[in-house]
Amino acid sequence: MVMTRRMVLGACVVGMSARAIGASGPAWGQGAEKPFMKVEFAFSGQVFTATLLDNPTTRDFVSMLPLTLKIDDYSTNEKIAYLPRKLTEAGSGIFGNEAPGDIAYFAPWGNLVFYYADYHYWPGLIRLGRLDGGITPLLTRGQFPLTATLAG
Repeated sequence: MVMTRRMVLGACVVGMSARAIGASGPAWGQGAEKPFMKVEFAFSGQVFTATLLDNPTTRDFVSMLPLTLKIDDYSTNEKIAYLPRKLTEAGSGIFGNEAPGDIAYFAPWGNLVFYYADYHYWPGLIRLGRLDGGITPLLTRGQFPLTATLAG
């Protein structure tokens, strides 16, 4: 997809609006965003957990576990993994408090997104949760098999 200046400007406006909304709202995992359960991810000899939020998109993702996917680098701030099918978008909505370590679902492409650097809300992005122990595992560059299972 070719990005036009209008698309970039529109994304900036949406991102700034979402950031302003989020800045006045509750911290991650509080208020409307409630912790739901933990999932364990593993790739390249690294195992890490994430706390997922309770929303319809997250519950749809959890219903697919366990999964074996392929994780790969994308852009300069994220890794992505395509799911075998698209998830419900019922958990969508503008969110704030974006931070490295967030895990999201990008509805237009049907993929999971693991952020290891700053990012801003983008239409079609649905936050699923956040890594528990920091972003270090995501700094390993390359394409690897990724497993996702319920933690516990």
